[in-house]
Amino acid sequence: MNKIFKRAFLPGLLATSLVGASFVPAKPASADEYILQDLGIGAGAGVVTGAVRGRGSVVNNAVKGAAAGAAVNAVHGTRRQYQNRQKRNVVQDVGVGAAAGAVTGTILRGNTRHVLGDAVDGAAAGGAINVLTNGKRQ
Repeated sequence: MNKIFKRAFLPGLLATSLVGASFVPAKPASADEYILQDLGIGAGAGVVTGAVRGRGSVVNNAVKGAAAGAAVNAVHGTRRQYQNRQKRNVVQDVGVGAAAGAVTGTILRGNTRHVLGDAVDGAAAGGAINVLTNGKRQ
């Protein structure tokens, strides 16, 4: 690297990394012991909804569903009260699943052509997790 590049960009990069490190969240989202179960349910729901819609490959649909399951599990793990952790919120699970499915589909494809369908896949995964696990975890 030449000296002009070093003098121009490295101090800014260093300052940016120091400032970015100070904005870490106070309570990070944490997955609980049921993460693998939520991943499996989400992947299965993603494959089923992808087959019903006739879009995407089985692997991509499974990845979108698994990402939605991981996101639902992570958000569910941030609840403080025991009763709120035991009883899931269907609106929250569907919403988080839809957002995660849309983002994951956009990343996998590299475009936003079918973002609504990806959101539907993720929402179905979040809904399936809610229906299959609500009130059954201790």
